[in-house]
Amino acid sequence: MEIHNRIKELRIILGITQLKFAKRIAVVPSFISEIENGVREINERAIRLTIAEFNVNEEWLRYGKGAIFNRGMSAFESEAMGKFKALDRIFQEDALKMLDILIEMNDKAKKLK
Repeated sequence: MEIHNRIKELRIILGITQLKFAKRIAVVPSFISEIENGVREINERAIRLTIAEFNVNEEWLRYGKGAIFNRGMSAFESEAMGKFKALDRIFQEDALKMLDILIEMNDKAKKLK
């Protein structure tokens, strides 16, 4: 099963329409339809928003391994998620962009070691 199938499976398990799913991750409904039908590949931003919004296990979403949903988080992760969820959607998008930059910097730093 590929990621587009898992997106559809997730949406069905959640019992929501493509429209509601799209609104929750701030994309247009046609984007979800195209992903589910394998017409379009899901981008990194949509993957991250799906994981954060629905508490999805990243390994399951990307590779089909493990449980669909995260069972629990560490205290540190819970605190970070709480702060993220307290932000308005526009600021959440900015926070994700900043995290992408930090991840790139982190990856570069690892390569220098």
